[in-house]
Amino acid sequence: MLGQRGFWDIEERLKELSAEGDPLEKLNATVDFEMFRPVLHKALCRADPSKGGRPGFDPVLKFRMLVLQAMHGLSLHQTEYLVRDRLSWMRFCGLGPGDGVPDANTLWDFREALIAAKALDRLFERLDQAIQAAGYLPMGGQIIDATLVAAPKQRNTEAEKAAIKAGEIPEEWKNKPARLRQKDRDARWTVKFSKAKPKEDGGEPQIDIAIPVFGYKSHISIDRKHGIIRRQKASDAAAHDGARLREGLIDPDNTASDVWADTAYRSAANEAYLQKVGKTSRIHRKKPKGKPMPKAVARANATKSKVRARVEHVFAEQKDRMGLFVRTIGIARAEATLALANMAFNMKRWCWLDRRSASA
Repeated sequence: MLGQRGFWDIEERLKELSAEGDPLEKLNATVDFEMFRPVLHKALCRADPSKGGRPGFDPVLKFRMLVLQAMHGLSLHQTEYLVRDRLSWMRFCGLGPGDGVPDANTLWDFREALIAAKALDRLFERLDQAIQAAGYLPMGGQIIDATLVAAPKQRNTEAEKAAIKAGEIPEEWKNKPARLRQKDRDARWTVKFSKAKPKEDGGEPQIDIAIPVFGYKSHISIDRKHGIIRRQKASDAAAHDGARLREGLIDPDNTASDVWADTAYRSAANEAYLQKVGKTSRIHRKKPKGKPMPKAVARANATKSKVRARVEHVFAEQKDRMGLFVRTIGIARAEATLALANMAFNMKRWCWLDRRSASA
């Protein structure tokens, strides 16, 4: 029968994980999480310690756990369990096997406090400042795009849907607060179009498939040089992409003036706005109605696509490897989910950029 592991056994196991290249250890070496402490302390309403009571968990510890959650697309309960279970996650959080771990309810309250204080934007900005201080300035222009992020589907009647779209609370919900809390009145349905796979015999051309999606949209702007998310915004899934360009997605600090985006962003209002703020439009041009696409425009769009495709790599990382999904209800919590996912991506990207620089 195996005996209980001692302290030195755990230390030996951690050394083995380090030898294998623990990615969280590398993340911890790259990102100094202490830089977030002033923002976190300012956001939280700290209780008076003179009144007694059990000391609260360290806010930086709880923020680390939210980053782990965002990196792996977990629920708060799953995050709590895995921090208790995995030695590498314990080490990343600065915990030992005998230390207490914030539970899911504690993490929920912590995240709610950050949302109420509007601290997540400041945390995002603080991280960007650190990335720039490390030498990764926003350069080469910027690429803007949006992606749909699914949320739990709502089963509402047509009357309830109409009331929600009108900005009202359905009558059936007003006297049922428990039910109302479980209804997302901010998310929206939209349709995503995708190409069907062509038949092997090539007998029929590809056709568009309409896929209904319920949830939100993540709008981002990345710099072309380093692929770091510099600007972010969340909206419901039905919001038009183009109008968001003028709502804070343009990074004025980028050293180049070029702005790439797909045809959804091509409008007279956006072109005038870019000119006003001193940016050069590299937005795809639309096909003329009822006419074939001019060859010169098609070639220009293809050239732009080679640059613009880089933003798709960001969404692929977030959706596939990070399992991005909005588990909460309401736009404020969706904004928090997307902000944390964007910070987690930037941290991982920062580690990758450092590794590339070291091997060059």
